[in-house]
Amino acid sequence: MPAAGSEYGAAARQILDQYRQAFTARGMTLTARPWDLGPGVSQNGGEATLALFAWGYHLDVARWEAMLAAWPAERPLFNGARLLAWNTRKTYLLELEAAGIPIVPSWFGRADQASVAAAFEAFGADELVVKPQVSGGSYRTVRVRSGDPVAPLDDAIVQPFMPAVSGEGELSFLFVGGVFSHAVRKVAKPGDFRIQPQFGGVFSRFEPETGQLRLAERVIAALPVPSLYARVDLLRLPDGNLALMELEAIEPDLYPHMAPELPARLAEAMRALL
Repeated sequence: MPAAGSEYGAAARQILDQYRQAFTARGMTLTARPWDLGPGVSQNGGEATLALFAWGYHLDVARWEAMLAAWPAERPLFNGARLLAWNTRKTYLLELEAAGIPIVPSWFGRADQASVAAAFEAFGADELVVKPQVSGGSYRTVRVRSGDPVAPLDDAIVQPFMPAVSGEGELSFLFVGGVFSHAVRKVAKPGDFRIQPQFGGVFSRFEPETGQLRLAERVIAALPVPSLYARVDLLRLPDGNLALMELEAIEPDLYPHMAPELPARLAEAMRALL
């Protein structure tokens, strides 16, 4: 259910077509429905709603959270409203950490000159990354050095910059129905911290090591409710250990162009739930 006025263009339509074909082959029809129409509004009598394409929710967080709170229990939503609401704010990292999942060191609160200076001291880092707790695609995400001016940002997450993003890269593990599907390595271009292709990031599929996959599976097992789909992003810390950078259960790119079998897996998993 892409947001009204989505700017993703031809690439997004191509991705949607891949899913439509897989769903149609299994007797299901996908019809776009803007998420900002309101909770549970059905224009075509559909049996369920797939939130995988809820692009732009971070630009209207209040409406997004209100919609999830009001979602009617009798209308299936995948992923479920509870999981989507939990995953909206990156404070979920603290809950996963409490459940025993190693996370990239994170501080939450209002980012300003004083709090960021305190974060530099607390983390012992040369550079920090500051971003909103509700974000997507590196929206309002900045990398700062000690002493740099900081634009005030309410509800921020502040983390030490991890050089691994342009080395080993961010390691993404894709799950469908709680089962591992495939893994993708995302490497930022030298000197940058953003791994998205529009910023020069390079993606490649890889076969994960057993320990890497086991950690990703632990993250999935720690979710408050089971997921139909999810992406686990891990990053190497300076001490050599992997830690959770992000868990995306709202509108992750599942990288079907790197795993042609993915749309069929998703369609099969969703059909089993209906």
